[in-house]
Amino acid sequence: MKYLLILMTVLLLTVYTSCDVTQKIEVTVKNNTNIQIHDALVEIPVPDLKDKYPDLSVNTLLVYHRDKQLPFQLDDRDRDGQPDVLVLVMDLKPEQSAALTLISAKDTELKKEYTKRTQAEVSHKSGGKFEDKKYIGGKFTNVSFVRVPPEHTDHNTYFRYEGPGWESDKVGYRFYLDWRNATDIFGKKTSEMVLQNVGQDGFDSYHEMADWGMDVLKVGSTLGIGSVAMWHDDQVNMVSVTDGIHCTILADGPVYSTIKTDYYGWQVGSRKYDLESRLSIAAGDRKTKHDVVLTGDASNISTGLVKHENAALMESNTTGVWQYLATYGAQTLVSETDLLGMAILYKKSQLTERIDDGQSHVLVLSPDEGKLTYYFLAAWGQEPGGITDSNQFKAYLERELVKMDNPVSIAF
Repeated sequence: MKYLLILMTVLLLTVYTSCDVTQKIEVTVKNNTNIQIHDALVEIPVPDLKDKYPDLSVNTLLVYHRDKQLPFQLDDRDRDGQPDVLVLVMDLKPEQSAALTLISAKDTELKKEYTKRTQAEVSHKSGGKFEDKKYIGGKFTNVSFVRVPPEHTDHNTYFRYEGPGWESDKVGYRFYLDWRNATDIFGKKTSEMVLQNVGQDGFDSYHEMADWGMDVLKVGSTLGIGSVAMWHDDQVNMVSVTDGIHCTILADGPVYSTIKTDYYGWQVGSRKYDLESRLSIAAGDRKTKHDVVLTGDASNISTGLVKHENAALMESNTTGVWQYLATYGAQTLVSETDLLGMAILYKKSQLTERIDDGQSHVLVLSPDEGKLTYYFLAAWGQEPGGITDSNQFKAYLERELVKMDNPVSIAF
C-alpha cells in the first residue's frame, strides 16, 4: 500500500508538471453511509469555492481523484451567466472520505472528452404551419428554449415525442407539453443516449419495441409517474389550463441534465398560480429530482403513480426524513408479464394525505413557502443488469432512502 501511494503521488506530480498549473485545491468528499455508492452525486457550490479562492478561474478547472481525471460540468442554475455549481459523480466505499484535487490549468487541452451519460432535449417542428389542430410540414429542430404556441394541443405532431425528454444511462422520461402535462417512461435496453433518435422515424414509433427500448407506460388521464398536480375539490387537477408555458433546457451535460418549465396562470378552480418546474437527472441514476416553486399561496402540491391492477402497492416504514410510495408488477405496454417498478420519494414531514382516486395513487404534499422537492423513478426489468423482482426493487428503494437521508458531504 505504501508503494502504491508513492506511485500515485508521482503520477499526479507528472500530470501537474506537464501543464501550466496556476492553482491546486483539495476537496474532501465523504460518504456518510455504511453502504457502497456507485455514481455518488457530488455538487460543489462555486460561490463557496470563490469565497475561499477569490482568484480561482473555474473555466480552466480539471478534477482528479488520485491519478484519474473525473468527468464534471459547471451549471448555471440561476441563469445569471455565471456557473453556480460544479457537478460530478464518483464511486465511494462505505464511510469513505475521498480527496479530490481541483487544478486550474492553462493548458485546457488536457481536458478529456467526457462520455455523455445524461441528456435533456426538446425538439419541435419549424418551417410548417398549424392547420385544423395539426402541424403540417416542417422539420424537427432541437432548441434550448420554446414558448409553447397557443394553437398547440395533444397529438398534433408539433413536438417530437410530444414534449421534452431527459435520460440517464439507466432510463429515460418525457412529459407531454400540452394540456395533459403528464410524465411517461422510456424503458432502455442500452446505456447509450437514445432520445436524439426517438420519434425521428414516425410520430409514435416509440410505442413499438426497438433495439434501444420503447415507451413502456400507459398514462392515459392519470398522474403517470411523478406528474405535478394539485388536489382540489376532491380530485386531481393537472396543469391543464394555463395562460402560457415556457420550456428551457437548463443543462444537457455528461453527468447532469435539467429541464425548466414555467407555467403562467395555472387555473385551479377560481384561482390562478404560477408554477416553476425543474426536472433533473444524474449519471448512473434512475431518479428524477423535481424541484417545484408555486406562487399564489397554494395549500398543496400533489403527485403520484398511475394505478394498475397487476401492480402491488409498496410503502416505506422507516423513521427517516425520506419515504417512498411505489408499485411493482406487470404494468407495462410491452407484454402481460413485463415487469416495472415505479416510485415517488418524498419527505415524510410534507405528506398531508395519500388518496386512491381510482386512477392514481395520489400523494398530497404540503409545500414550504411555495417550494417542494420530490423524486420519482422507474426500474424496468429489461434494462441492462436491471431489477427483476419485487424483493430486489424493495432493497433498492431502501438503499436510496439511506443515501438520501445521509447525503454526501464536502469540505475544503
